[in-house]
Amino acid sequence: MAGKLTLVPTPIGNLDDITLRSIKTLSEVDAILCEDTRHSGKLLAHHGISNKLQPFHQHNEHKVTDRLVADMLSGTHYALVTDAGTPGISDPGFLLVRACIEAGIQVEVLPGATAVIPALVGSGFSSEKYVYLGFPPQKKGRQTFWKELAEETKTMVMYESPHRINKALKEAAATFGEDRLACVAREISKMFETYHRGTLLELLAIGEQTAYKGEIVLLIEGKNQFDKRQKE
Repeated sequence: MAGKLTLVPTPIGNLDDITLRSIKTLSEVDAILCEDTRHSGKLLAHHGISNKLQPFHQHNEHKVTDRLVADMLSGTHYALVTDAGTPGISDPGFLLVRACIEAGIQVEVLPGATAVIPALVGSGFSSEKYVYLGFPPQKKGRQTFWKELAEETKTMVMYESPHRINKALKEAAATFGEDRLACVAREISKMFETYHRGTLLELLAIGEQTAYKGEIVLLIEGKNQFDKRQKE
């Protein structure tokens, strides 16, 4: 009987932000694939879960995917977690999921924590239509990234490093104009969760005066929202 792959979202901050179903799954699978065994070990210990952890991250996923697929074809049930959030969303997981689908292995995805939705709702921007953009390219392709968004009508949601957020705000201001509204949501679900809302120019001033730290979601209002505000 073939095994299965279950993708289990893990807390992005508070360790209690995990579903009962996820805890049950992590307790019952044959083994848990994770980015960092030490990091995931703390989560398991917090919830009293005892199970085997196996490294699965961006540096080894190409090497171990075939073996994992073979294990599942032989009946192994793996859970896949990342350090925080839903596997496959700007984290390892896509390659393994695709390989499982191609091999006819059942893939189960549990609902759970992600920084995108809380940041989107908390930003105050329209959530009726939005586009998730992952991380902007660090170097090559960065200019093209912003150029292609110049006429975007939907709310734009992206992750950015605290080391590059000020650069991103400058590039966004050059693309959309300094008076386009945006939001820097940081440390979602953590002790120092903060929403900085204002124009791109105002947010850049904050970042230059007091550096943004931690995990960051950058949200920018779409052209339709901006145009509507200008007419009011």
